[in-house]
Formats: sequence, C-alpha cells, structure tokens
Amino acid sequence: MLYVSLRSCCSSVFLFPSNHDFRRSSLVITTKLYWGGKAETERGLSRKHIIEGLKGSLQRMQLEYVDVVFANRPDSNTPMEEIVRAMTYVINQGMAMYWGTSRWTAMEIMEAYSVARQFNLIPPVCEQAEYHLFQREKVEVQLPELYHKIGVGAMTWSPLACGIITGKYENGIPESSRASMKSYQWLKEKIVSEDGRKQQAKLKELNHIAEKLGCTLPQLAVGKTV
Repeated sequence: MLYVSLRSCCSSVFLFPSNHDFRRSSLVITTKLYWGGKAETERGLSRKHIIEGLKGSLQRMQLEYVDVVFANRPDSNTPMEEIVRAMTYVINQGMAMYWGTSRWTAMEIMEAYSVARQFNLIPPVCEQAEYHLFQREKVEVQLPELYHKIGVGAMTWSPLACGIITGKYENGIPESSRASMKSYQWLKEKIVSEDGRKQQAKLKELNHIAEKLGCTLPQLAVGKTV
C-alpha cells in the first residue's frame, strides 16, 4: 500500500500520471488543514476554512476525496463542537473517509471524542504525533490510555528529528542543511543549544550500537519508531 500525505496549503503537489498502475483503493492519501492564505478566514479550524481548505486541496490534487484529513494543530479560537461538526460534514459529503488530529494533546483529543459522542458526530480516528529517540513521552506515556479507551490510533512524524539524528550536525551546521535556512532558525538554535550538544553526544553512543547491529544511525532511529 502506498501512503501519500499532502498539505492543503501546498502551492504544488504530486500528481499521479494518467497511465499509472495504481488503483485509488490501494492508496492511503491524507491532507492537513490549518494554514492557508493570508486572510484571517484562510487559516485555523473554523467550519469555513475546513470546508474551503479541503475543497481547495482536493482540486489541487485532482481527487474526489482523501482518506484522512488532519487538523494540523489545535485551534483555541474555534469551539470544539464547530470543529467536530465541520469534520463530520466533509466526511458525510464524501470529501474524506476519516479525520484525525496532529499535535493535539490527549485532553484535546478526548474533548473532541466526547463532543462527537454527545451530538452523534464522527470522532477523530488517529493522532499524528512527533516521535523519535528524543521525543518519546507523548506517544509512549500520554497517549496509550486513549489508544485503549477510545480506539484512537497513532501516526508519527519526524523519526529523524528534523535531520538531527542523521548525525550531519555533529560538527556544526552544513551550508546545504535544513538548519542553515532562514525559515529554520529555530532548528539551528535548538542544535547549538546545551540540550542540542547533549543530544549529539548521545548520538555518538547510539552510533556505536548501530554499527554493532550492522545498520546506520538513521536506520536504527526509524526502526525504533516502527
């Protein structure tokens, strides 16, 4: 099965050629909603932006529906009931099969679930959380209770911690790296911080383990999150 994830705010997307051998039913295609245009109504999780943002995403991808639409972060300016009702609407309209959350806390996910049950709406089916060797608490400690209580699944992102676990930042910031870009100044600051230097030291130790296992450090890191 091929998994494809595209954000609704992307200006360009990958399109399958007309002569491809893939069946749509064999693909799991997702998109994310939150950011969009410059106007206040073109971002967030209001009913307006969820519906218009998803329609725009489908048009750019030339698809009739996505399998999962993600709320790409919580929105404190929009009532939870409005978010859940809008997600239920786009699913009932055939624009998505399911909806999920990304970067939501366990409490926020539980609130969405409770609202869905109270008003006979559709709850989120999964949470997309950051998960790697240096970020384990949410997936391993905070979310398991939800997995068992309400059946919310987990999808993870950034198994290499934005490239930190590749080891390429061991001797500084390479010019062609992501951390050298102006829009990733936060990543650069994270790498050169005291915690960042401690992480580099831990990576050296982990690299020895990877060598003994006959794999690379990135392979070890990705294998840990599977």
